[in-house]
Amino acid sequence: MSEKSILLVTSAFYPEISPRSFRATELAREFSRAGHKVVVLSRYRDFDYKIFLGECSVSLKMWKKSRYPVVPNFKSPVLSLIGRLLTRVLSLLFEYPDIAETPAIKESLKTMSGFDLMISFAVPFPVHWAVAGVQSGGHPVANVWIADCGDPYMFARLDNYRKPFYFKFAEKHFCRSCDFITVPFMEMRDQFYPEFKSKIRVIPQGFNFDEVNLCKDREVTDKPVFIFAGSIIPGKRDLKLFLDFLCTLPRDFLFIVYTNQASWFDPYKSCLGKKLEIREYIDRLSLITIMSTVDFLVNVDTVLDNQSNREAVPSKLIDYALSGRPILNLSSAVLDESLVLDFLNQDYSRQRFVDISRHNIRDVAARFLSLADKNESSIN
Repeated sequence: MSEKSILLVTSAFYPEISPRSFRATELAREFSRAGHKVVVLSRYRDFDYKIFLGECSVSLKMWKKSRYPVVPNFKSPVLSLIGRLLTRVLSLLFEYPDIAETPAIKESLKTMSGFDLMISFAVPFPVHWAVAGVQSGGHPVANVWIADCGDPYMFARLDNYRKPFYFKFAEKHFCRSCDFITVPFMEMRDQFYPEFKSKIRVIPQGFNFDEVNLCKDREVTDKPVFIFAGSIIPGKRDLKLFLDFLCTLPRDFLFIVYTNQASWFDPYKSCLGKKLEIREYIDRLSLITIMSTVDFLVNVDTVLDNQSNREAVPSKLIDYALSGRPILNLSSAVLDESLVLDFLNQDYSRQRFVDISRHNIRDVAARFLSLADKNESSIN
């Protein structure tokens, strides 16, 4: 395949720890490894990229930092509650503060042109809205524009509230303006407006398997040690039933949680004590190495997940599978206590198996590149 000039427009990027950051960062690295000219346009970060750019032949540009204020974090419980409510309302009604980035994104894009391929990444969706405003506004940045969506927007099912009706105009504008819409799961095709389904292509999350370093000499302990890594969506994807059950068990164990929502676990610290260990997020490769040392890993599906569907593999489950450890798959709606006891007793016969053969970053990047040529033989 001939060398291409590729522009990636993304709010989330290295060193941020999130599925969208992994998506954009891994594609940037792989496109660069394959000899393509890669430019990444991302939001401003006070971070030294010298090492990253030394390892990856990518041109990194940042749009200007937003001048609009964000709701501060208050120490007072009352003010903190008011701040959280205000943040929620501003996000729900106006997509603030993300929408405040759109002028800076547009300003940067208007200085760019001549790319063979442009991929924009959401969330947040205002990134797509900004790209649409430039690409369809008389200044085409690239020959082909792919709008990559990690989640649906107007038809999102994990939020407690529907998006306000007026955002449908922004969604339809970017869907009409782009050449393709890529999603990681087949099921997401039904969560976009019907008139744009012909543009939707399924391209899964991709990672470089060669970078994974597993522990070769796993230490055997006298108690089961297990890990959960990720975020909590209260009432829809949480560990409440699991933790409630663990609190009833007299046996010893160690449950390690990697999360940025440590306060959610506060109610369980008194009953579990040293059996529960909360840790901050770390980079994914280090996490995979650590996960390879424990007995098993804990995954919790949302109440909306189709348990019979095993093709929809989020990035966390890919990392779980790469670690080589058994996966205890739980439901948010009901807890199978016998399954939990089996795992605690080292019976992993009912573990969740994850096929990661489709998630090699080389294959994933090739799928995006085939869309650049509008060659869809390997996409549908």
